[in-house]
Amino acid sequence: MTALDRPPEAVATVDHALPDGFQVQIDMRCARRRDLRFLVGGSPTRMLRLTDTALGMTSADGRIEVCDPATRRLARRLLDSGIANPRPMFGPSPDDVTIVVPVRDNQAGVDRLLRSVDGVKVIVVDDGSRTPIRVDGPDVELIRFDGNRGPSSARNAGAAAATTDFVAFLDSDVVPTADWLTMLLGHFSDPSVAIVAPRIVGLSRAAREASKVERYENGHSSLDMGPEECSVVPGSRVPYVPSAAMVVRRKAFCQFDESLRVAEDVDLCWRTHKAGWRVRYDPVARVAHDHRSDVRSVLGRRRYYGTGAAHLADRHGGFAAPVVMSIPMAVAVGALLTRTRIGLAIAMIIVVYTGARLRRRLGELPDAPLVATQMTGRAVGFGLLQAAGAICRHYWPVAVLLALFSARFRRLAVEVALVEGVVSWAREVVADPASGPALGPLWYTVFRRLDDLAYGAGLWQGAIAQRDLGALRPVLTT
Repeated sequence: MTALDRPPEAVATVDHALPDGFQVQIDMRCARRRDLRFLVGGSPTRMLRLTDTALGMTSADGRIEVCDPATRRLARRLLDSGIANPRPMFGPSPDDVTIVVPVRDNQAGVDRLLRSVDGVKVIVVDDGSRTPIRVDGPDVELIRFDGNRGPSSARNAGAAAATTDFVAFLDSDVVPTADWLTMLLGHFSDPSVAIVAPRIVGLSRAAREASKVERYENGHSSLDMGPEECSVVPGSRVPYVPSAAMVVRRKAFCQFDESLRVAEDVDLCWRTHKAGWRVRYDPVARVAHDHRSDVRSVLGRRRYYGTGAAHLADRHGGFAAPVVMSIPMAVAVGALLTRTRIGLAIAMIIVVYTGARLRRRLGELPDAPLVATQMTGRAVGFGLLQAAGAICRHYWPVAVLLALFSARFRRLAVEVALVEGVVSWAREVVADPASGPALGPLWYTVFRRLDDLAYGAGLWQGAIAQRDLGALRPVLTT
């Protein structure tokens, strides 16, 4: 049995009960009129109705402190639904952590990183650098590979050499803030949490001095999972967290797949989730990443990331699907994109029927018609965005062929490319006005379309190389 074949410690043998003193905070955006009796949210969206007993355990601002079996069950249910987030009051200390740094040919980055994590145990794994990496310090250990084995092997070797209960993986081109580790470690007071990751932001010059591509990367890096904390679940808004910066519980660590040179972090998160452990994303903790700063290297990296989808589809099936949509919603979106009267009529019939079914399911929820309308509208909007992503990103080679033979489709593709870019720009500005796109809508749309072309090219390249179209296969549900 290989190291990868050995699963993490069986979930059934681990007590995942939340400890006394642990607190959770209900996302008040899920409460209708701030009434905690009915909660609508999470991913996928669901409705929970709190009983009078449960309301008695909840403060007016939506906070619950675990103190007995009843509050323990309630807090767990809310956490697992995605309607509440943890507010841990205690956790491990940095002395319980070893930082593992995989590196190849980046001495300057290692020196900079070691200065920022002074006082924490560090294992640097030199993955076959042409000029051997040098380290200095009583808390720093060096492991050297004679040849390049890849970042997965380097991280696994560092984790195997660690003796602490927790391991933090940091790439050599990042710089964490002083309190990043303290903020993340509190999440491990929940014994079911296996991985926690911070937000990865740009380490670059001031916006007025940065080039346009640097400003785009700072606002739309593939490593930045956004401004909202959440549970990390396949198919949700944050389906994985990048291995450039993450902390893992050693007994739950199922190791990186050493056969993967790309998407190994996605694979780790999904295997961890399948094993029953939980993964958290906390954007309050921040780690700065030295982003690439020229168009060629940025797009080359996007193409490289795209090639990993084929490996993920082979291992995880529908988790890696480019489009996931119900059949009725797919029909409605397709009908809308025809931009015909009959298409609009078909879409309206489906949308009204879907909204009416949802209204019945919401039952006694206050403002149920309004909630049903909002949720149906969001579903249609998300469906249209998925369709735009399919045209501009995942299936753009097919879209180009169709555009060559159909003037009507050509106009549709151009309109979709422009509208989706402006809508995505506006969404990012609204979601994160402090660090959203540092570009105007025009340049943002240009770089977003180049981003899509590069990723899509990698996606098709990987599928062809693997001789498996699983990464291109949409998932349609009933």
